[in-house]
Amino acid sequence: MRTRFSLYLFTIPALIVLIVFFVHPIIMTFNMSTTNFAGIGEAKEIGWRNYERIFSRDRYLREIWVTLQFTVIVVASLTVTGLFFAAMLHRLPLIRNFCRAALYTPAMMSFVVVGYIWQFIYSPINGGLNVALTDLGLGALAQNWLGDPDIALYAVAFTQIWMFSGFTCAIFLAGFAGIPTEIEEAGRLEGASSWQRFRYLELPLLGPSITVSVILTTIGTLKTFELPFILTKGGPDGATRTLSIEIIDNLFGQYKFGFASALSIVMLIIVIAVAMVQNKVLRDRENVT
Repeated sequence: MRTRFSLYLFTIPALIVLIVFFVHPIIMTFNMSTTNFAGIGEAKEIGWRNYERIFSRDRYLREIWVTLQFTVIVVASLTVTGLFFAAMLHRLPLIRNFCRAALYTPAMMSFVVVGYIWQFIYSPINGGLNVALTDLGLGALAQNWLGDPDIALYAVAFTQIWMFSGFTCAIFLAGFAGIPTEIEEAGRLEGASSWQRFRYLELPLLGPSITVSVILTTIGTLKTFELPFILTKGGPDGATRTLSIEIIDNLFGQYKFGFASALSIVMLIIVIAVAMVQNKVLRDRENVT
């Protein structure tokens, strides 16, 4: 009993930090979300009016949909590209360290730097991408990448994928490192090809790494603000206006603290719900495999 009490005692500092910096701010944000507080003056209670406004107007429902669509594109692409690069580097130990560092470098760069670099690359006037397509004789494929509502979201998503492919690759490389060498050697002795070893031996054992990668990238992408804001500021025609941009705009642009708080609570619920569903599905998959 004394040992168990000592263990609980050591958790008190962590619980205090959790309550002060996580639980308490959430409670304050929820309380503010039921007011029309504008940053100064007295906050007037308005009940659930902010939430009714969010779910009764197409504008905010569209932003939630854009956020979810952007997340699906980025997370699915990051998982596939990270897994592809990790599988390749796992089979190329001589260049693994160099390529791993090269792939991870974009993730260490500032969002602002990455945003302005890709803004120049996507520029319809002498932008690097359109110039390259023209020089290759593919000028017909040149687009106004950030000015066309039909492709702007995909252009922003590609920038996010480029930036964080090395991050997911590092997670999967750690998973590959945890696979016993005896399993791969047994596969080679049985005459399994590289694809067969990956599909039937390595991929099932990478279940925990897939779970970690998908959950982390999903949570990060749902909260993404910097790249969509720098590249398009939510345009054109709201095609890349995510929930994060709407929150920041209401908070610092229009000083609608109460409404911004309601949007933040909605985002928190979405993040928690998606993360819980993903964790349940992916954990069940690990148990099956």
